[in-house]
Amino acid sequence: MPDIAAFIDQFGGLLAQGTVDTLVMVFVSTAIAYVIGIALGVVLNLTAPDGLRPAPVVYTVLGWAVNIGRSLPFIILMIALMPATTALVGTSTGIVGVIPPLVVATAPFVARMVEQSLAEVSRDAVEAAEACGASVPRIVVSALLPEALPSIVRGVAVTLIAVLGYTAIAGALGAGGLGDIAVRYGYYRYEDQVMIATIILLVILVQLIQSICNLIARKVDHR
Repeated sequence: MPDIAAFIDQFGGLLAQGTVDTLVMVFVSTAIAYVIGIALGVVLNLTAPDGLRPAPVVYTVLGWAVNIGRSLPFIILMIALMPATTALVGTSTGIVGVIPPLVVATAPFVARMVEQSLAEVSRDAVEAAEACGASVPRIVVSALLPEALPSIVRGVAVTLIAVLGYTAIAGALGAGGLGDIAVRYGYYRYEDQVMIATIILLVILVQLIQSICNLIARKVDHR
C-alpha cells in the first residue's frame, strides 16, 4: 500500500492529465471526423450503382479518395501533414496539433462504415418514403439515417477505439496524452510502473467506450 500511495502521489496528477488530454483528442477529432464522414458516406451510398442517384464518376473518384485516406499509416500521415497542420492551427504538436491529422485519418474510415450501414437499410423503408413523394434529402434524413442509426452507433465504438490507438502513436511525436507519458517515462526513463499504469488506463478506456456505445446502440435500436 505505501508503494501504491507513493506512486499515486508522484505520478497520479500526470496520469490524470494525460487521460484528460487523450480523451479530448479522441472525442474532438472523432466528432469532427463523423461530421465529414457521414456526409461522405451518404454521398457514396446515394451515388453507388444501386443507390438512389447513381453517379459512377462521382462514386469512383470519391471512393478512390476515401481508399487513399484509409491506406496511409497514421504516423506517416501525421508527419506529412505537419506543414498543413501548422498553417491551419499554428502548431503540429500537442493536443491541438494532433487533431487535424486525426480527423484526416478517421473521416475516410467513418465514411466507409456509414456507407456500409446505409447499404444494410431495408429497401422497404426507402420505397415507403419514395411512395410518399419524399425528396432525396428527406429520404436520407427520415429513412436511411434513422434505420442505420444502431449500426452507426456501434461503428462509433470501433472508431473511438481506433482513434485512441492513433493518439498513443501520436504521443511518440509530442502529441501529449497517455501515449506521450508511456514513451517519456516507460521508454526513455525505464519507469515500468508508469508504462503499466498507462496500459491499464488505456484498457479501461477501451472497455468503457465499448460498453457505453453498446448500451446506446441497444437504446436506439427499435427493431
